[in-house]
Amino acid sequence: MKNRYRLLLASGFLGAAMLCAQTTPTDQAGGGPRHRGPGGPGGPGRIPPVIRVLDADHNGEISAVEIAGASAALLTLDLNQDGSLSAEELSPARPAGAPKPPAGAPHRGPGGPAGHARPVMPVMLALDANNDGALSAAEIANAPASLKALDANHDGGLSRDELQPLPPAK
Repeated sequence: MKNRYRLLLASGFLGAAMLCAQTTPTDQAGGGPRHRGPGGPGGPGRIPPVIRVLDADHNGEISAVEIAGASAALLTLDLNQDGSLSAEELSPARPAGAPKPPAGAPHRGPGGPAGHARPVMPVMLALDANNDGALSAAEIANAPASLKALDANHDGGLSRDELQPLPPAK
């Protein structure tokens, strides 16, 4: 009985120590949490739906296996099941229960804040061959080949750096 109590007590202390040891990296300038992945350091915390479905293991990178399954993953966004993805399906409206942006916050619609272009996602540049803001059935079928073209270091997957948004065109 004493051994069980000691083991339980030691496990509790170890768990508490592990929780206390966890830290959140912060930006040196801002002091806030770092946002990595498609938004980049300090970028938006919201992961675009396309990246969210392509990154099945949610590690911020798209592996060779995830690239191979890209067509099927993209079709999970096809709400009306027509075999293509409209602009609305690719960038759905804010959910009903989501918190509202603060008063005076810039509008973040398709054109971004007024007077400012939004960063361009390399994944969408690669997938949307005709640049119409939607993905046709042919573009979805060609998704694995399109994504492989983004693999700058030829390791078979897309790293966080390869997924970084490009600066907006001026």
